Amino acid sequence: MWAFGFDATTGATIWATIALVIFIGIVVYFGVPKMITKMLDERIKKIETDLAEAEALRAEAKALLEDYARRREEAEKEAEDIVTAAREEAFRLTAEAKSSLEAMVARREKAVADKIAQAEAQAVAEVRARSADLAVEAARVLLEKQVAAKGDVLVDQAIKDVAARLN
Repeated sequence: MWAFGFDATTGATIWATIALVIFIGIVVYFGVPKMITKMLDERIKKIETDLAEAEALRAEAKALLEDYARRREEAEKEAEDIVTAAREEAFRLTAEAKSSLEAMVARREKAVADKIAQAEAQAVAEVRARSADLAVEAARVLLEKQVAAKGDVLVDQAIKDVAARLN
C-alpha cells in the first residue's frame, strides 16, 4: 500500500469515505431525501397557507376598518342631525310656550278687566237702586209730613210715579 503514496491516515480516510458512501446509499435507498423533500414541501404549503390566511385576514380587517369608519361617520352625522333637530324643537317649543304664555296673560288680563267692569257696573247699579230707594223713601216721608191727612191716595200715586221714573 505504500507503493502508491498512501500513508497511515490514508487508509482511514478511504474507510471513512466508503462508510459515507454506504451511509448515503442507505439514506437514498430508504427515501430519506424524499421524506425531507416531502416535509419541506409540507412546511412550504403550510407557510403559503398561513400567508394566504394572513392576507385574507388583513383584507378582512381592512374591510372591517373601512366599514367601522363609514358607520362612525354615519353615526356622527346622525348625532349631528339629532342635536340639530333637538335644538330646532327646543326653539320651537320655547316660542310656542312664549306665545301660549302671552295669550294666557292676555286672556287673564281681559278676564280681570271684564270682572272689574262688571263689578263697576254692579256697584253703579246698586248705588242707583239704593239712591232710588232713598229718594222714594225721602219723598214718601216728605209727602207724608206735608200731606198728612188728605193725601194717602195722592201719596201712593206720587210714590209710584217717582219709582217708575227712577228705575
